[in-house]
Amino acid sequence: MARRAGAPEVNAGSMADIAFLLLIFFLVTTTIETDAGLDRMLPPIEPPDTDVVIKQKNIFQVNINKNGQLLADEELIDLKQLRAKAMAFLDNGGDGTCTYCKGRKNADSSDNPSKAIISLKNDRETKYGTYITVQNELVGAYNDLRNRESQRLFGRNFTDMEGEYLNPETAQSIKDDLKDKVKRIQDLFPQKLSEAETSMSN
Repeated sequence: MARRAGAPEVNAGSMADIAFLLLIFFLVTTTIETDAGLDRMLPPIEPPDTDVVIKQKNIFQVNINKNGQLLADEELIDLKQLRAKAMAFLDNGGDGTCTYCKGRKNADSSDNPSKAIISLKNDRETKYGTYITVQNELVGAYNDLRNRESQRLFGRNFTDMEGEYLNPETAQSIKDDLKDKVKRIQDLFPQKLSEAETSMSN
């Protein structure tokens, strides 16, 4: 009587190769989502020589609650209105010292772009996307005003000049020419965007 043959062995020699190929496949095809961040350069820590007194009228307060609603100087507004209101505040020229300002020169609003501060405060439960959108609108207000003055003085947009100046591929001679122009426009409308401490929702 013939002996019964045992179960055939499985050749596992190629299993490691298959696992390696699968690993490479998933590494190549998997996409990792990343949140958009904010490009901010923090000022150096230097103790002030004297206490700086800031008038309340030189502060434009923007609050975002947990529902994504906007309050600009305690007035409920729509996101579409934010940039225009911020520009009106920055460009006001209330004390008459700003020769290039085209605002209403309201004595109850900001005195000069160099003194105007935008304060942004949000709730801890504010959605990140809403926070970024509001930030973009406020930065856009500065850029629109800077573009206006750059067109008047140099015939081109500030954002284009700044982009070319910051581009590492731009020739050094062009950067040297752009440096003073970019700084001059930045000095006309200095970006003073303050982020107040986050509040807790009730």
